[in-house]
Amino acid sequence: MTGSESGYSICSMQDKDLDAVMLTENRAYSHPWARGIFADCIKSGNECWILLVDGEVLGHGVVSIGAQESHLLNVCVHPRLQGQGYGRRLVDFMLERARHHRVCSIFLEVRASNIAAYNLYESLGFNEIGLRKGYYPAESGREDAIVFAKEFFYD
Repeated sequence: MTGSESGYSICSMQDKDLDAVMLTENRAYSHPWARGIFADCIKSGNECWILLVDGEVLGHGVVSIGAQESHLLNVCVHPRLQGQGYGRRLVDFMLERARHHRVCSIFLEVRASNIAAYNLYESLGFNEIGLRKGYYPAESGREDAIVFAKEFFYD
């Protein structure tokens, strides 16, 4: 277990957590990741984390780290907890993990329609650097992704 504060903790995701991860992923997203993607992320050595709130898995995140770069691949918080700061805590934690690995930058994509996530990433010092047309599946066709980046500086 890593860090714990006021009823929540962030721990390394294990295969045994995937049922709970999928419950949150399926509730939060119209086009959720498949279970196999999470299993592959764990197996391939990506940093995979779960957010426990009062002992229940109610969020998760995946970040890839390599070649002095990182990519925030998935951030998810159960809908009933959204807007309460848990997403920020999870992203802050993953940013610290990236800093721990001394990466120079971190990238992510966010749905153009996801204003709450856009505002969160901007408030955490991410900058919009591009657009991926038709990146995400959507109810009617495809949706664009806004690409964000954040640089890290070290002494």
